[in-house]
Amino acid sequence: MTNVKILGTGCANCKTTQKLVEDVIAAKGVQAQVNKVEDIPSIMKYGVMSTPGVVIDGKVVHSGGVPSRAQVESWFGV
Repeated sequence: MTNVKILGTGCANCKTTQKLVEDVIAAKGVQAQVNKVEDIPSIMKYGVMSTPGVVIDGKVVHSGGVPSRAQVESWFGV
């Protein structure tokens, strides 16, 4: 199962990014667990200075701004 973390303090872009990632996972039938990381020290451990950030299986794949749907789909190889 893929482990996905959405890094952000709860801003509108963070919420939009989380919904987009969850929508793609559901639409493509990807087996994934999505967790929200909201505390700043935990976010900084990933080296993300601009939120929202997305971490998949421990690797930062995105930070800053809402990714496109095509970008999100590419992360899951679908």
